[in-house]
Amino acid sequence: MSDSVFIGVGSNLNHPVQQVLDAIELISGLSELNIKNESSLYQTEPMGPQDQPSYINAAIEVNTSLKPIELLHALQTIETQQGRTREGERWGARTLDLDILLFAEHVSKDPLLTLPHPGLSLRSFVLYPLYEIDKQLNIPGLGPIKQLIEQLGEPCPAMISSKNLEKRSPVC
Repeated sequence: MSDSVFIGVGSNLNHPVQQVLDAIELISGLSELNIKNESSLYQTEPMGPQDQPSYINAAIEVNTSLKPIELLHALQTIETQQGRTREGERWGARTLDLDILLFAEHVSKDPLLTLPHPGLSLRSFVLYPLYEIDKQLNIPGLGPIKQLIEQLGEPCPAMISSKNLEKRSPVC
């Protein structure tokens, strides 16, 4: 059985565009996982301390037979391979950030892996890439993606790469 999973990818250090592209390539190499869709790349201001570089963000949709915790460990291994350290301040600069945003219809309050991702509905850099991938996406416990974007009321982040837009209508 294969579950549909959405993963957020972000970076703001050490050539962030390349970090994001490399991460997607490494994710595609995981066993028991298939990349189904990728969003464009978006540039956003940092969520935390403002004295750090802008972020490059994207989202991908994968199909996997991995369990949520198995996928989390695999993604953390990729983060470490790309130089991610978990020291320092929260929301600080990082080479790579991989977040499981949605894992099929799973809802979990486990401190190790909360699903859907707890900040999902508050982040335009997550909502717009998800909307680009699936305009009909319904977030368990939160509602339709379009409604979440409207409620947030933030403008679309700057799109810096739109390689997929020939397949889909623009989101911004």
